Order: sequence, then structure tokens, then C-alpha cells
Amino acid sequence: MLLKNKIREYRLKKGMTQQQLAEAVHVSTRTIISLEQGKYNPSLMLAYRLAVLFGTTIEDLYCLEENMKEEDKKYENKK
Repeated sequence: MLLKNKIREYRLKKGMTQQQLAEAVHVSTRTIISLEQGKYNPSLMLAYRLAVLFGTTIEDLYCLEENMKEEDKKYENKK
């Protein structure tokens, strides 16, 4: 399951380009693009780096409560 996130929203609030964000967290621009498009789930360390940079929590940045509810729906359908 790919996680919904707010990376693009936070990046734009900080006035950063994808390239600047990539350099700040030590990944490629392609990785940032994939993260913003929801096509890639980051490592825990990358998620933490992003959250620290944006001054938020991993839970908020990755909408973990909302994502957990979506995942729970899949399990409910299997019962």
C-alpha cells in the first residue's frame, strides 16, 4: 500500500524546488517526484529527515491516521 502524504504541500509552503528538497534530504530529484506522486514509500530515516526539515511529525507528513483507516478497510473486507 502506498501512503498518502503532504510532501508537495510542505515543500511549496517552504518555497523549495524539488531539487532543493532532494539535496536537503540527500536523495535524487526522481525520488522526490515519486514521493510526491505517491508512487514510492520512503525509508523510516528519509521520512524522519523530511518531517524534521518541515518542522512536523512523520504522522502528519504521511497522514498516518488516514492511511491506517484505509488499510483497515481492506482487512474488514476480507472477513
